[in-house]
Amino acid sequence: MSVATAPNETIIALEGVSRTYTSGRLSVPALVAVNLRINRGEFVAIIGPSGSGKSTMMNILGCLDRPTEGRYILDGTPVDTLNDDGLAALRSRSIGFVFQSYNLLPRTSALDNVATPLMYQGIPRRERHARARLSWSVWAWATACTTNRPSFPVASSNASGSPVRS
Repeated sequence: MSVATAPNETIIALEGVSRTYTSGRLSVPALVAVNLRINRGEFVAIIGPSGSGKSTMMNILGCLDRPTEGRYILDGTPVDTLNDDGLAALRSRSIGFVFQSYNLLPRTSALDNVATPLMYQGIPRRERHARARLSWSVWAWATACTTNRPSFPVASSNASGSPVRS
């Protein structure tokens, strides 16, 4: 699978995004006027101390919450124009989540855990597994580059989906 993209093609844009939580008369600003651009192919880490708004921003980026001010554009789509069904469709085709607690399906291979969300898009099993293996390769490459480990084992699977080390 090869995707030709223009250099600096913006896939995520936050423009003056703020999120304030309210309870009665109490208002708590979690994000204030955040501007962010992420281009296709970039790897980005959102870091900061507890209470700095990381989870709030991730919920907005994942289309699980909406900003109270500002604009979020995901892959050319202004997110504020979408209803709940539109948000679900956008999440399904454009967003992948990796949770700290992993939330894996028990008694399911790692390959199938990665490939399962693609099933809901109607993608055939063989292509789901090919994409899952590609995702593993990208993850392994990124991990090797960021942990100063230039070599790493390559994982692939046989026809039954069982992992095979090479």
